[in-house]
Amino acid sequence: MNERLPQISYAELPDSVRPLADDILKVSSAALGGPYNALLRSPEMARRCFDFLDYLRFRTSVNKRLNEFAILIQARISNAQYEWWAHETIARKAGLSDAVMKDLQLCKRPTSMQEDERLVYDYCIQLSLNHRVPDALWQEAVDKMGEQAVIDLTVLSGTYVMVSMLLNATQVGIPGGGAWPLEVLDPIEIRQRLLA
Repeated sequence: MNERLPQISYAELPDSVRPLADDILKVSSAALGGPYNALLRSPEMARRCFDFLDYLRFRTSVNKRLNEFAILIQARISNAQYEWWAHETIARKAGLSDAVMKDLQLCKRPTSMQEDERLVYDYCIQLSLNHRVPDALWQEAVDKMGEQAVIDLTVLSGTYVMVSMLLNATQVGIPGGGAWPLEVLDPIEIRQRLLA
C-alpha cells in the first residue's frame, strides 16, 4: 500500500508554519512524518491538534502507562499500523508489559493485566465499541481514577480515533518499509474478539 501524501520537508514549509514544525520536531519520534505529514497540509488545524496532543500525551492526569495502553487499544481497534508501531516502544518504556501488548496485538483481551489496566481496557473498549459506558463501569472509573482522569481518558480515546483515521486515510506506512505490526482484521471480528 502506497502512502497517499508525499513527505513534506521542512524547506517546503512557509515561514509562518516553521515555528509549528520546530515544536513538532522537539517531541516527534517520526520528525515531520506520521500524522504530522498530513496535518501540516492544514497548518491552523495542525497547530490546534499539536497543542491538544501535547496535553493528552505529556500533561494529562492519566498515568503514562495507562495513557499509552489506551492509545494502543485505539490502534488495535482501527488496524492503525503506524500508530501501533509508534506507541508500542513508548508503552514498553512506560511500564506496559509485553504480555499485555502481545495479547492486544493479537486482538485478544489481555490475560495478565494489572487491575488499573483492566479498568482502562474495559472503559476504552466499551466506549469505543459500544459508544457507551455502563453506569457501574463509569462509577468504578471515577472512584478509582478520579473525574479529571476519566475525562482525560475519554478525550484521549476519541482523539486517537481521529489520529487512526488520519493515518489510515493517508495510508501512512512503517518507516523504512517495515512490516506491519497488526494483522488487518474486519471491524466485526475486532469487535467480537475484544468484547469477549
